Amino acid sequence: MSVKPLNVAVIGYGWWGKIITATLEASPLLNVVLVIESDPKVGEVAKEFGKTMNFAVGKDFSEALVHPEVEAIVLCTPHQFHAEQIQLAAKAGKHVFCEKPLCLTYADAQASIAACNAAGVNLGIGHERRFEPAIVAMREEIAKGTLGVVLQIEANFSQDKFFALPPDNWRLSNKFAPVGPLTATGIHLVDLAIAILGPAESVWARLSTRGSQFENGDTLGIMLAFPGGANALISAILATPFDGRFCVYGSKGWMEIRDNTHPEHPTGWNVTTQLRGQEKKTHFMPPAPTVRFNLEAFANGVRGVAPYPVSHQEMLANVGALEAIMRSAASEKIEVIQG
Repeated sequence: MSVKPLNVAVIGYGWWGKIITATLEASPLLNVVLVIESDPKVGEVAKEFGKTMNFAVGKDFSEALVHPEVEAIVLCTPHQFHAEQIQLAAKAGKHVFCEKPLCLTYADAQASIAACNAAGVNLGIGHERRFEPAIVAMREEIAKGTLGVVLQIEANFSQDKFFALPPDNWRLSNKFAPVGPLTATGIHLVDLAIAILGPAESVWARLSTRGSQFENGDTLGIMLAFPGGANALISAILATPFDGRFCVYGSKGWMEIRDNTHPEHPTGWNVTTQLRGQEKKTHFMPPAPTVRFNLEAFANGVRGVAPYPVSHQEMLANVGALEAIMRSAASEKIEVIQG
């Protein structure tokens, strides 16, 4: 059955906005008709690409809301704008795909989801790591009971890409990207932990700046506590070369996924499994376009082909954890997670 491509407007044409736009254009399920970029210099770059990729370029978010061909908004904007932009898009009858984090406060996430529900529009979130084939396979094994009862998760997502950014980039700002390692990379691991263990109940986090001059920190350690006694130990660093690891320890065995390269340009994953009484096994899983998989799942949700696989409850749990982690990093105390 042929499905009409979903016409979208991309809001923000920075580093990730460019990647998202190219990803959308490569998919038969999505079509970029408009890009909004407020920075005049970046907007000129967008116009050059628009000539070959056949999309228009505007300067103001409101242009996307009134554009008759735009069915969905894809937000690649600084985090603190997400809540208002989601709600405005929903009121305009546009479906919304928002880059992570969805919002910076639980209250804003609640209001944004409520606005989408009231308008009857779909909401997607940029947690593409859920769509990695190795993660999908891991979750299937957990569901089958292969690893037994999940005891603990250990995960790391570290990189040094932000050294290439100018000092005034919003991703290095306390105002626009508080607790930098969390909003940049750590939130993906928090989301995966929630996908496996459900909503967390409390957290202790420590943030410091040890290997850079980033005002929003470069070294973050997190311990999430889940109902029943399971934990997730998460590391996110912005001042060391790339390393990516996600490991689940269970009562019958453990499984570890290691990224060979940064997910921006994936080259596959090495998966190691150790079950009690068996030999340790390692196999390679080839790369896959997970960002595209996520966006296409959103498009299929809008078209009614299949429900979008990240629930509103999980989105709220993720933002609740994020907000509590930010509080804990400031208070240096264990913080209860709202939800």
